[in-house]
Amino acid sequence: MKDEQKEYLQQCSEWYRKELVDNIMPFWLKNGLDTENGGVYTCVDREGNLMDSTKSVWFQGRYGFVAAYAYNNIEKNPEWLSASKSCIDFIEAHCIDDDGHMFFTVTAEGEPVRKRRYVFSDCFAAIAMAEYAKASGDMRYASRAVDTFKHIRYMLSTPGFLEPKGYQAGRGHSITMILINVALVLKQVSNDPALDEQIRSSVSDIEKYHMHPEFGCILESVNPDGSLIDTCEGRIINPGHGIETAWFLMQASERLGDPHYKELGLTVFDWQYKWGWDEEFGGIINFRDCKNYPCQDYAQDMKFWWPQCETIIASLYAYKMTGDDKYLEIHRKANEWAKAHLVDPEFPEWYGYLHRDGTVAQPAKGNLFKGPFHIPRMLTIAHLLCNEILSK
Repeated sequence: MKDEQKEYLQQCSEWYRKELVDNIMPFWLKNGLDTENGGVYTCVDREGNLMDSTKSVWFQGRYGFVAAYAYNNIEKNPEWLSASKSCIDFIEAHCIDDDGHMFFTVTAEGEPVRKRRYVFSDCFAAIAMAEYAKASGDMRYASRAVDTFKHIRYMLSTPGFLEPKGYQAGRGHSITMILINVALVLKQVSNDPALDEQIRSSVSDIEKYHMHPEFGCILESVNPDGSLIDTCEGRIINPGHGIETAWFLMQASERLGDPHYKELGLTVFDWQYKWGWDEEFGGIINFRDCKNYPCQDYAQDMKFWWPQCETIIASLYAYKMTGDDKYLEIHRKANEWAKAHLVDPEFPEWYGYLHRDGTVAQPAKGNLFKGPFHIPRMLTIAHLLCNEILSK
């Protein structure tokens, strides 16, 4: 590694830690944490003022996870551990329906507002419990995490439990890939064989059904046999989502010692980055059509915050695992673009929604889908990856 590369990675490592500790985490402790009812609010404006007290159940688990994850990997800040516990307590007290399936949104006090067919609330709750178990040493939460994980698998495999998304059967990339991440987090505190089984099953399904070499991409929705659904929805490529899958695969390769997963991860990253990076304006674009037809989604050419975060992580993983300078250059471009366009120069936290040219589409720092997850997770992982690369 050249001296200038070492200096670059050292600067990145220091910046990621400082941005997490001095900016992102204090913002959500001050403006998001509900000290009265427990849990976290996420619908806040540019300055952090609460716009809507509806609580995203996704973010009770997501913040529960990242607060404990930062505690485990950045510094033993008791406020972070307490915030994680508050979110988990709120989930257990208010966010689980009688059938064991979690709600999507609840009121500030925890009364149900909406329930959806998806199990992502449950997935995020599981990783929060597992990470908190590691942070606190209280292994009761590890058991609860595994129980939640097994209930997720039960709900997904039991016909009629979850209302079908449509009349036509198909396979979705989202739940397949997220279960890799869930299982990897839980493996820190549990040796349950269902975790490795899920990782291998999910990776197999991604390779067999969702990876399409003829288009050089991951397809989000496919027919049961993995073939193309030749509609506007079926042809959708979500570059950022596939890039996130890429680093899940690379992490699985590292944790399970399977070099094939590494090769899959690198292939997926190369594919998705090629589709996603905007050569004209920079940044990762939201959606593309695998046949290059116009996308029907109204946000198709926007630049959201989270694909940029996933690209920063995945490029560092790829560089760490290969030593190929092209990945460090991808990281440099993604990192500089994110800092130039997403970081708010006047108020804490980052913008989430940009037009294609990088101008701000709307300045709120949070809503039911954006909150303390992708950015603090990225800052923590990227800091660790930079240090791992430098230590070699």
